Amino acid sequence: MCQLNPVLAGCGLLVGFGLHHLLISSPSNYGKQAKLQLPLPTQLPARVAWFLQELPSFVVPVGLLAWQPHPLFGPPGTLLLGLFCGHYFHRTFIYALLTRGRPFPLNVLFHALTFCTLNGFLQGYYLIYCAEYPDEWFTDVRFTSGILLFFLGMAINIHSDYLLRQLRKPGEISYKIPQGGLFTYISGANYFGEIVEWIGYATATWSPPGLAFAFFSLCFLGKRAYQHHRFYLKKFQDYPKSRKALIPFIF
Repeated sequence: MCQLNPVLAGCGLLVGFGLHHLLISSPSNYGKQAKLQLPLPTQLPARVAWFLQELPSFVVPVGLLAWQPHPLFGPPGTLLLGLFCGHYFHRTFIYALLTRGRPFPLNVLFHALTFCTLNGFLQGYYLIYCAEYPDEWFTDVRFTSGILLFFLGMAINIHSDYLLRQLRKPGEISYKIPQGGLFTYISGANYFGEIVEWIGYATATWSPPGLAFAFFSLCFLGKRAYQHHRFYLKKFQDYPKSRKALIPFIF
């Protein structure tokens, strides 16, 4: 049975988190935005940290799928949740093991872990127990266009992450100017791809949790892209002046 009020409350939290990050919070102290050198006991290796923080976004909805009352490949909701799980399978078991990032602060890991647990449960619970789709949803323009955007965004995100990894040899932690792909036009090509992905997911699911998560992603990743753009401009005198932060030719 669907308990809609807690779902809507969870959606409100996602929107609130997004607005707080966009309007109030300072940059998280990791990666390019790290301002303080933290003691080693307060950090984890990047691969371990990314694996741990992304894991709930995969395990929680997969657990809900395993216990759900519907056929696994039946209603549109289970297929759409499978897309969500597919993204986080990649982030947990592939991206996390390939990343060459710097050590990750434990406090940032805790906040990310909490968010991923909440969001994984929210998306899974709604699509399994609350979402109702007509029989023709698989041919609805919202579903087809959303799926197209989802896979387009995923491809951009994965390709951009690959280009970023190629900037560093194993063991290197120095920063270099990204080149190729959408990095030709924007500094945050990986973030742009993920934002497009979640806009597609929100369109295909046509759900309050999907929309709330897409809004959070736009606020969080959009601001992160802008901060990275400023970092590159400050660090590299030869950084391309025509390159935008997040949206090609516009912003």
